[in-house]
Amino acid sequence: MRYLAVRLLRAALPCFLLTGALLGAACGGGGSGKELPLPEPSLRVSSTAFEAGGPIPIQFTCDGADASPPLSWEAGPPGTVMYALVVDDPDAPRGIFVHWAVWGLPPNTTSLPAAASKSGTLPAAVREGKNDFGRQGWGGPCPPKGDEPHRYRFRVYALREPIALPAGAAPRAVLDALEGTVLAWGELVGTYGR
Repeated sequence: MRYLAVRLLRAALPCFLLTGALLGAACGGGGSGKELPLPEPSLRVSSTAFEAGGPIPIQFTCDGADASPPLSWEAGPPGTVMYALVVDDPDAPRGIFVHWAVWGLPPNTTSLPAAASKSGTLPAAVREGKNDFGRQGWGGPCPPKGDEPHRYRFRVYALREPIALPAGAAPRAVLDALEGTVLAWGELVGTYGR
């Protein structure tokens, strides 16, 4: 009888481990984000969908349509060659969780419409990286159920140099490429809880 129990446990263990890993990733698991050394923020970032510090509407989260929200920002200073956008959750239980990384936004661009990530409305030169859910493009707020509402930082970066990364680049690669290229930046913070 004991021999049978040991064999069953050995057979089931990989399934338990895989299930735990998938649940951790889906429920705000480990993040690959990091804090960048940045100057003081100087760009104003806003959204028509939510106020600064306010709750993010459900349609922009994993509990709704999971569409990226509309965003606007002030033009960067002279010398801006492109914009990048990174959305992250600094309150994730196991590190800063990246929800969206976008770069290659032309210097004359100062807004994105709702659902830009999934609607095909991004300009041709724009690239989207993978998020910490392991998918390319937007992955909306999806904090663990029962947590206090998490903060989501929508950070727009005006860059002095282009980023030469392929679409689907890992979040950490995008953040590493941003270091030392930021002329100006700004952020909009929204919250979401489940």
